[in-house]
Order: sequence, then C-alpha cells, then structure tokens
Amino acid sequence: MQTVIPPRPIVLVAAVALVDDDNRVLISQRPEGKSMAGLWEFPGGKVEAAETPEAALIRELKEELDIDVTEACLAPFTFASHAYETFHLLMPLYVCRRWRGIPFPKEGQTLKWVRAVRLGDYEMPPADVPLIAMLRDLL
Repeated sequence: MQTVIPPRPIVLVAAVALVDDDNRVLISQRPEGKSMAGLWEFPGGKVEAAETPEAALIRELKEELDIDVTEACLAPFTFASHAYETFHLLMPLYVCRRWRGIPFPKEGQTLKWVRAVRLGDYEMPPADVPLIAMLRDLL
C-alpha cells in the first residue's frame, strides 16, 4: 500500500556560493529567532512574486551582506529539491566569484569563509547538504 503525502506548497529560494580568490565559500549561520537557527547555509533568500532567482539574489545579497552583484556574475550551478514537513523547497544554487564590497553581516548572522572540503563540518539544513559534494567537486 502506497503512502499518500498531502500536497505542500512549493517555496522557491535562491542561494549562492560566493567563492573568494582563495577558493573558499562564504556560509552564514542563521541567527536566533529564525527557523533553523544555528544552522549554516549559503546566502540567499526567498524569491518574491514576479521576481527572477537572479534578481532575488542581487536584492538579498545587498540586504543581508551589503555587497553588490550583477546578474552576469551569477553562474547557475545546481539545485536542491527537498520536502520539509510543511512545504517543498526548490532552491537553485549559483556560483559567484565577483562582487563589489566586503561581505558584512547586516542581519545578526555569523559569516565564515570555508574551504569546500570542510563544508561538511558545519551543520546545515537538510536541503543544503547534497550541495556540499557538488561544490567540493567544483572547487
């Protein structure tokens, strides 16, 4: 007998692996008061209605990290598709090696530059975990 899973809303979130000149990836720790507080993630955020994933990343990176990114510098890399209890997450992941400014945590989050081979040392949301091996292979 097959288990019927009730439909869940699909939430579109765009994320980016910011890669510095030393091939390290920027991760951010979710601050207290947010869902999944304490977990590490790739910067990004929810894609608003009538917004492209690239536009969402440009907006979110300015709001969260005070850096300027152009769409031309966002390279589509892979995506995550993960069923959480109350929603289904679809998350395209981009790679970006060029931006203007120095990432600064504007929303109380902790930032850390990490080598791709060490990303697995940081507890991440379940949707982010499969992306680690792909980034290790890339970098």
